[in-house]
Amino acid sequence: MLIYDAQDSSSPPGERVGVARRFRSRLIWGSIAGAVLVLVAGQLMAVHIEALGPLTSLSWDYIGRPKSATTPWAGFLLALIGVSGPVRLRALAAAIGIDVIFVIIRAIEGRSFTVGNGPTIVLTALAVIAAVRWTGARRETALRTIALGALLILATKVGEIWLDITAWACPMVLDPYAELADHALGNPSWLVGQALDAAGPVPLGVVRWVYFELPVAAIVVAAWQLRNVTTGIWPRHYLVRTFLTLGVVGPLFYVVFPVVGPVLAFGPEGHGFELADVWPNIVAALPSSVESMRFDGITPRNCMPSLHTAWALSLFIHSRRGPLWLRWGGGFWLVCTLIATLGLGAHYGVDLVAGATLCLTVESVLRDPDRGWDRGRARVVAFGIATFTGVLLCVRYFALPMANSPFPFGVALLGVFAALAYTFYRTWFAEADIREKVSSS
Repeated sequence: MLIYDAQDSSSPPGERVGVARRFRSRLIWGSIAGAVLVLVAGQLMAVHIEALGPLTSLSWDYIGRPKSATTPWAGFLLALIGVSGPVRLRALAAAIGIDVIFVIIRAIEGRSFTVGNGPTIVLTALAVIAAVRWTGARRETALRTIALGALLILATKVGEIWLDITAWACPMVLDPYAELADHALGNPSWLVGQALDAAGPVPLGVVRWVYFELPVAAIVVAAWQLRNVTTGIWPRHYLVRTFLTLGVVGPLFYVVFPVVGPVLAFGPEGHGFELADVWPNIVAALPSSVESMRFDGITPRNCMPSLHTAWALSLFIHSRRGPLWLRWGGGFWLVCTLIATLGLGAHYGVDLVAGATLCLTVESVLRDPDRGWDRGRARVVAFGIATFTGVLLCVRYFALPMANSPFPFGVALLGVFAALAYTFYRTWFAEADIREKVSSS
């Protein structure tokens, strides 16, 4: 970096541009090489633990049955933001046509319905065409959004094998600790689970769809933020950056704090490994001691922190500067996601607190890059790290005291998070509004 700065200050403009282009080229090729290494390592690990590897899963997206119908289309639609209208329409028509062909073939062979081959194939073709035939800003913009779309798909493939690794590497889970700690929050998973059961099939179906189709809302927000990129206007920060960073950082804690969720550890879907079949109707009596429990080697340990909460909160935050319909949509998706994470038995309340804390921390690291690391950014990031660490340590080492004295611990837990949220708001929204008013006056 010091060498680059020295050249930047003493070299002619043409040479500085050349240095910047070489640096960018090396960064791109380094990123590609890193992605290939991660995919190969994930495939080798999948072979070792007898799971579906990312390269195998990716090959299914081309010629087999895609594991996910939503992810390939989400990545493809994200990539189309950076191309012109006519190219966008032709690519979309080609993807739909290919998917229809695959659907017909599956129907003839008697296989189940799904989609996803078309967008994967057309996205690859679009990347080749942009790299080989297009030039200048058109090429750069297209390749940038295509890379974002491809990265979303590849990150999902790597995430799938990582979930299998968490089950293989963590035979013991910490659900008894999370369940006890949740007494400090009033056992929200049990309460929301009962309420959702009483509400009937329609509300249940809505929140379930929202929970599993989070990428749909993310693409809507990202499309609005990146709507001007074809004219050369790129936002300094946008939702995709936060989404991908959360997807990299969050799962690391799945092996640090392995949890499977109340519907599995305390409910009807534990397949014989549950401590008791009591979720969501009966809150288990407080034990005199607590220890980890053994669970199967298949179920992902993907509860702590709740990434669905983190992603939905980041979506909500990024929708705040948008039009009214986008703000209402972001709020709706956040509320439904929180209801689903608890009401479907996927998470404990402490998982949601940890996930929201992680979101605010990561968002504070990435937000407003031109601002630099001033005192405000450092304060909210340090506060977020301390809060996140404190939540995990309290759940692990103070679960019984939290259950026996729920009111003071609950007030402290929610109070600290509320203080973090207020600090985040003051740092990134209130101060920004003041600066905008000053600059416009």
